[in-house]
Amino acid sequence: MAMIRTRLSIMMFLQFFIWGGWFVTLGTFLANNLNASGGQIGMAFSTQSWGAIIAPFIIGLIADRYFNAERILAVLHLAGAALMYGLYMASDFSTFYPLVLVYMIIYMPTLALVNSVSFRQMSDPGQEFAKIRVWGTIGWIIAGLGISYLFAWDSSQGIADGMLRNTFLMCAIASLALGLYSFSLPATPPKADGPVGLKEVLGLDALALLKDRNYAIFFIASILICIPLAFYYQNANPFLAEIGVTNPTGKMTLGQVSEVLFMLLLPVFIHRFGIKKTLLIGMLAWALRYALFAFGNADEMVFMLLIGIALHGVCYDFFFVTGQIYTDARAGRNSKLRPRHDHVGHLRVGMLIGFWVAGQITDHFSTNGAHDWQGIWMFPAIFAIAVLVLFFLTFKNDKSVAAKPNV
Repeated sequence: MAMIRTRLSIMMFLQFFIWGGWFVTLGTFLANNLNASGGQIGMAFSTQSWGAIIAPFIIGLIADRYFNAERILAVLHLAGAALMYGLYMASDFSTFYPLVLVYMIIYMPTLALVNSVSFRQMSDPGQEFAKIRVWGTIGWIIAGLGISYLFAWDSSQGIADGMLRNTFLMCAIASLALGLYSFSLPATPPKADGPVGLKEVLGLDALALLKDRNYAIFFIASILICIPLAFYYQNANPFLAEIGVTNPTGKMTLGQVSEVLFMLLLPVFIHRFGIKKTLLIGMLAWALRYALFAFGNADEMVFMLLIGIALHGVCYDFFFVTGQIYTDARAGRNSKLRPRHDHVGHLRVGMLIGFWVAGQITDHFSTNGAHDWQGIWMFPAIFAIAVLVLFFLTFKNDKSVAAKPNV
């Protein structure tokens, strides 16, 4: 079993090394090397959401029914390697966008596939999966540290020289390696049987939960809080690089370290404070993070930026992971109502809206390539506070969910 765990850990490491190796610096690359506008950068980031929307078709209608998971994982990553090389060679946004769209449509299903390969090899996933999944976070962190501290591709000189383009070549090589490696993974044959309808594949059956007023309020709040979330993914790295923070990509890995640490604390908070207060803490963290970004700088106030980055664990875990726990608890034991990791798709919708809004706001506060970052960051800060107030006034705490947090 130790050998299997090692092999699965390598798979997870490469899976998230690939994603973290280009996605974090995407906005910086597009703005500085392809002269993309905020709206165009938002379009590029929203391909993540389009990929997540299409992923259930690939997994639910194809992979789960006709092919071994490890084989389709291998094929998708090999195709991804070719597309990554195409992104490395792209010289303008009109060439770049269709390639990144197709890439994300191919990549997003692999997130479910690596989980499927892992779960099928475990006798007790509840106890074993976290030890394997953490290597994905380590892969993301190593990618960011390498970009900043090993290669200096995100330094002022590296950006000016177009070195961020190399992130795509690095990820193409990693994707090729994972594609070939996947053929050696333990056989994971199809497991689906019986008829599968479009409703089940998309998770639309779980929308029955919206009949519950409390859950409907949470559903709306989740969509709305995705707007501030999109600002971080789209603008954090370009912001840090533009104002002169050294090694911005490496420093952003503090967010992943924080995510792991606060994940360990999450059950304690849910048990002590309940679902509502934990969700409110997550929303407040978003507002605080963006206020810190708005008033921090690369000099004497750089500590404000580092605190803002480190708040990622609170921002993400306390709202989105807690939200998954709440969703699973409301769905109960009915497998037809038990949503997937994306909360019945509403986070995908929220992120699509969020990236569009972030692009429009960024363009609004930009003049001749220069950004009014304080104006840009204050928008999601105020927006998060507004969502927090509405949620506080309308959502009723569910003590039955807090009693036994299932993380």
